[in-house]
Amino acid sequence: MFTLLVLIIVLAFIFDYINGFHDAANSIATIVSTKVLTPFQAVVWAAFFNFAAFFISKYIFKEFGIGNTVAKWVHAEFITLEVLLAGIVAAIVWNLVTWWYGIPSSSSHTLMGGFIGAALANAGAFSEGGVDVINYAKVVPTALFIFFAPLIGMFIAFVITIIIVHLCKRSNPYKAESWFKKLQLASSAAFSLGHGGNDAQKVMGIIGAAMIFYQKKTNGVDMDFNHFVNEYSWVPLTSFICIAVGTMSGGWKIVKTMGTKITKVTPLEGVAAETAGAITLFLTEHFKIPVSTTHTITGAIIGVGATKRLSAVRWGVTVNLLWAWILTIPVSALIAAVFFYLIKLFI
Repeated sequence: MFTLLVLIIVLAFIFDYINGFHDAANSIATIVSTKVLTPFQAVVWAAFFNFAAFFISKYIFKEFGIGNTVAKWVHAEFITLEVLLAGIVAAIVWNLVTWWYGIPSSSSHTLMGGFIGAALANAGAFSEGGVDVINYAKVVPTALFIFFAPLIGMFIAFVITIIIVHLCKRSNPYKAESWFKKLQLASSAAFSLGHGGNDAQKVMGIIGAAMIFYQKKTNGVDMDFNHFVNEYSWVPLTSFICIAVGTMSGGWKIVKTMGTKITKVTPLEGVAAETAGAITLFLTEHFKIPVSTTHTITGAIIGVGATKRLSAVRWGVTVNLLWAWILTIPVSALIAAVFFYLIKLFI
């Protein structure tokens, strides 16, 4: 059992690393596409603030609430190490597939689909309904924010862009562009803080669920998530380090999609999109709701594009992204179920 626990922890950190390079584009696509920073400078910038988010979560929010939510997506009696292993393997597979094809899918919803799919398979619930397996109080808000997060990002970005354009309508265009290029450094830093705070905690939730299960089974110790975080403080720290290192590795296919294919982004619009994304992520962290940073920034980029005219948004690309978002949870769940049955054959 201990070997299985170690394997889950290692794979969770690998997923965290993959999440970093898969989602690196979210915070650097606009500053790369507007040539504010070179790709290398951009990933170093984003990685630094991904890690700095650890201190925001620990000392300002004073908890890792998103990790707590993730750990409770499934009722405790249906969580086993085999379930968690199958879920994390499925999440890694789907993340790599979508990264390979340059599709900015959601790492958080991949993880949710994998966790739930494996738990349903464990309970035999694909044939019996599985109503009692899923903790709907935790899952429903996460699922709803598949739609709400991009809409909130879109609305805030639209409003910010309109306000900025109105305030700067008499400004010298060249001076204004120079200022907004500098402001993009701040807005991308803010979004990277939000990204780190949101996404690094997701693997903490999986590791926390595994450790809580292990302690109960082997030592008879009942441990809640906050106790786990205090007892194993190296887990939060390592989670934030892994996502930062992953961001350093980049994700250039998705940078291209996010930075150029949805709509052409100017420095002004980059500031508006990243600021809107950061506000959305900090709000959702406050309410302990894991959201997709990919969905959030995509909605924000669409919001700034829509201020020019609706035709400025390349809706064909956007519709393809929406299909990827819709398919992520069920496909991840099915992959996890398959892996669960395979794991049970050998364990």
